[in-house]
This record gives sequence, C-alpha cells and structure tokens, in this order.
Amino acid sequence: MAANASYLKKHTEALVKDVGIEAACELTGKSKATLGRYYSDTVEHADRFMPIDAVAALEAASSYPHVTSALAELSGITLSYSESRRNDDSGGVNSDVVALSQRFAMLMAEYNQSIEDGVITVNEAKRLLRETLALQQVLVEMKLHLEDESNN
Repeated sequence: MAANASYLKKHTEALVKDVGIEAACELTGKSKATLGRYYSDTVEHADRFMPIDAVAALEAASSYPHVTSALAELSGITLSYSESRRNDDSGGVNSDVVALSQRFAMLMAEYNQSIEDGVITVNEAKRLLRETLALQQVLVEMKLHLEDESNN
C-alpha cells in the first residue's frame, strides 16, 4: 500500500505543477500548504490525499489526467487519451502535415528543455512521452487520410 500511496502522491504533485500552484489554489479553493500536504511524502502526511472533486477540477485544467492515469495503472486498466479531442476529420493531408510539423516542433522544444541540465527527470520523460504519443496520433490520422485519398 505504501508504494501505491507514494505513486499517487507523485502523480498528484505532477498534476498540481502541470496546472501551476497559483491556478491550482484558485481551482480547488485550497491553500499552497494544503496542496503541498496532498503530495508530501513525510510520515505526518502519509494518509492525506487530494479529494476527488479537487482532482477533477485540476485535471479539467491540466494538459494530462495525471491522477486518473495513475489510478488506472494501479488497477491494471489501460486508458486511451486523446489530447486533440477533435471531432472534425475533414482537414485532410495538408492539415496533417501542418499538425505534424507543429507536434514535432513541440517535441523538440520539450526535449531541448528537458536535456538542458544534462538529466531527463521522470516528469520530463513523461512530458516527452506525451508529446511522442501526440506526434504518433497525428501520424496515424495522416496515414488514414492518405489511405482515403489513395482509394479515391
């Protein structure tokens, strides 16, 4: 159980930092100290976890559902997350090429920032992974558009 608690606390910290501490305080109505207790590994705060309504509010504003993802992993569940949440696939190959170049630029910017100090931290690796997955999604959409166009 202690390993699971530590894992959840790390993801809670990632969520707060993703949103930003000031914004997280506003969204949850909690103080910086209270939010800090939710992801603190100290013995005195070992049994403190962020309430689910606060997690939901922060994940709605975050770039990734950190805590939900961690809970799913701990339960052996695989989630499928699409950052784009697009419903319109009428863009075609030209739009895909633009999206591909933008995503690649974002990946390279993230890599550059991550490697700046010579060490890629766990959180930096997770951000790189998310950018890589987003790039992969654009490639899949581009492949589907190319297949559609080659069948016409």
